Amino acid sequence: MITPQQLIENLEQRFAEQLETKVLAFGEVTIEVATKDLIEVCTALESETDFAFTQLIDLCGVDYSAYGLTEWSTDDATTEGFSRGVDKTLPFEKKWDKPRFASVIHLISITNNMRLRIRTFADEGSLVVPSVTTIWNCAEWFERESFDLFGILYDGHTDLRRILTDYGFVGHPFRKDFPLTGNVEMRYDATERRCVYEPVSIEPRMNVPRVIRNDLRYTQNEETGE
Repeated sequence: MITPQQLIENLEQRFAEQLETKVLAFGEVTIEVATKDLIEVCTALESETDFAFTQLIDLCGVDYSAYGLTEWSTDDATTEGFSRGVDKTLPFEKKWDKPRFASVIHLISITNNMRLRIRTFADEGSLVVPSVTTIWNCAEWFERESFDLFGILYDGHTDLRRILTDYGFVGHPFRKDFPLTGNVEMRYDATERRCVYEPVSIEPRMNVPRVIRNDLRYTQNEETGE
């Protein structure tokens, strides 16, 4: 078993020129790797005994387009609840200066009892990152999900197609600019005896987060009935 700090030192020594960023937070290590170096780094992380990250436990896409920009003031949800997303005077500050889309890999080493997160950014023009299915074959469905929901393409994937959305679905629903209510809705037409797609009839709306309170302020008083 090694400590997170020891893992960082091992990573720095082994991949001195290939790590763009390394972060230790909440007891876990995150590294950023350029797409051109991803396969080489991942191969070493899986095969070399100093790391032994033999299990890929998750792979997902991330859209950072709205990072640092929000209509919700969620730091003050004590007695007044959340802001309702209508105050346009709230200070918005875009803090993100890196590419919009990233593919994030989560690994675990049973031998060293350690977790590692790898982030690689997709070029905004092509949205292509290398597939890691030749290293961890369980990444196949995860990469299909990332492609389906975010539109990230995985070079080398042998069967890259949608996995969650319907045939002919247009767009990628986990992108920040995808409409909350979607673009079309489906219903069964008894006359035509088939499912038909129509423009969505739901009015655009904003999700309002709910605050769970434990002070019983909304429960009825048994004595007064109020």
